[in-house]
Amino acid sequence: MSNPDSFIDEVTEEVRRDKLFALFRKYGWIGVVLVLLIVGGAAWTEWQKLSRQSAARAFGDALLAALDAPSPEERRAALEAVPATDEQVALRNLLVASDPAENREGALAALAAVAGDAALPEVWRDLAALRRVGLLGRDMPLAERRSALEPLAQPGRPYRPLAAEQLAYLLAEEGRTDEAVAALLPLTADQEAPGGLRNRAAQMIVALGGEPPQQG
Repeated sequence: MSNPDSFIDEVTEEVRRDKLFALFRKYGWIGVVLVLLIVGGAAWTEWQKLSRQSAARAFGDALLAALDAPSPEERRAALEAVPATDEQVALRNLLVASDPAENREGALAALAAVAGDAALPEVWRDLAALRRVGLLGRDMPLAERRSALEPLAQPGRPYRPLAAEQLAYLLAEEGRTDEAVAALLPLTADQEAPGGLRNRAAQMIVALGGEPPQQG
């Protein structure tokens, strides 16, 4: 390459460099802001994570302290005083309802609050509804119990086997023995059902005079 060509290339490169520096001076702040946003976002995410962990730990400690209260009345009052948000409210109310012998009306009210809160996940609402039906027992008209349990027994619901078991017991309560046996039979082999439930279903079939399920 000739010297004139080399000189032209050097000048061109210098012009490019000057333009690059000029652009950086004009727009370089954008890159700095982006870096700050990325670093700041990561720090904010980590802070939120630590904050949630700290809040969850404090909530758990408060629940344990409330459960250690010396009397049922003090325990209930302490539980109700624990600050809670979102799903924590469901857990706190379910614990409030865990001692119905001492305060049946309070337990039923706590369960109704959870079951009726559409903002809560289905797993909490269904558990509260199932527990409420069990707690009311025959104080709740049979038709109302069936109406409350049938949605919980639909495929995909978190406590479907338990609700199906209770629906079978309602049939037995009505004297519809054959239908009760027919409803219990599938539960004896239901892999989604706990082992204890499968055993109960098999025992109930025998108690109702039905044929015990075949052992596979």
